[in-house]
Amino acid sequence: MDIGFIGLGVMGQPMALNLARAGTALVVWNRTPAKSEALRAAGATVAAGPAEVFKRARVVILMLADGAAVDSALGRGTPDFEANVAGHTVVHMGTTSPDYSRGLEAEVRAAGGSYVEAPVSGSRKPAEAGALVAMLAGEPAAAELVRPLLQPMCPETIICGPVPNGLLMKLSINLFLITMVTGLVEATHFADRHGLDMEQFRAVLDAGPMASNVSRVKISKLLAGDFSLEASISNVLENNRLIAEAARESHLASPLLDVCHDLYGETLALGHGKSDMVAVLRAIETRTDGPRQAEVSAEPNTGQDTTPAP
Repeated sequence: MDIGFIGLGVMGQPMALNLARAGTALVVWNRTPAKSEALRAAGATVAAGPAEVFKRARVVILMLADGAAVDSALGRGTPDFEANVAGHTVVHMGTTSPDYSRGLEAEVRAAGGSYVEAPVSGSRKPAEAGALVAMLAGEPAAAELVRPLLQPMCPETIICGPVPNGLLMKLSINLFLITMVTGLVEATHFADRHGLDMEQFRAVLDAGPMASNVSRVKISKLLAGDFSLEASISNVLENNRLIAEAARESHLASPLLDVCHDLYGETLALGHGKSDMVAVLRAIETRTDGPRQAEVSAEPNTGQDTTPAP
């Protein structure tokens, strides 16, 4: 069957490319047309707008930045919404609040469609490698229909139950990711400022029980001063906000998350919103050195240029 794919951003484009390269008959649309050209070259059909995607495909994947972008693509709140979703399976792969997803599912089903949450664990490089993990939630028949279609992007899929359990699972995983990477950045800052050999620091970390794919990627970025985008400061801060809101709604404490929220907010204010999340180092440096000295503080002692990527 033809599969629709709307949203070709940092994550969406490599995800859609993996579908197209696997032979999926794909119909795509993106608000910025230039981002569709790589998909056209890979054999996908580029639609003129979201309505055309829904006309040509019964299963439509949405990988969009937020609820407003999802609502716009679906025509939610307009007569186009029912025309788009009736008889279709809408697969929401982006990260929004659980409450938003719960409400969207109710409206899609009332309009005669099916709805599946399928947020993913992983950043840009796993997306490029087709190594994401999808957390599916929704009616069992709809989730099982979608599951094999995602395989070129997500070889691992976990059925999490009803909506919004997929997004709650994603937020739980992201809470661990945010606090883990922030801890790694702080440990790197601590080791560097004590004058340790940072390659030895990397070797001990990589050889020990705390090593992971994430730690290996992030320590390499830190020691190279490479703040190029994988998961941006602004995106991490938004995820942090969503997790905190879900925690408050359930009267849960989130002390580590709350500290991270402050640090990523400070990093954003320092002008690093489009840098990778390891740029939270800049906020930690500023707390160490004070606002004036942080601008000229010593970089990690690798002998390499550590200017953040724009």
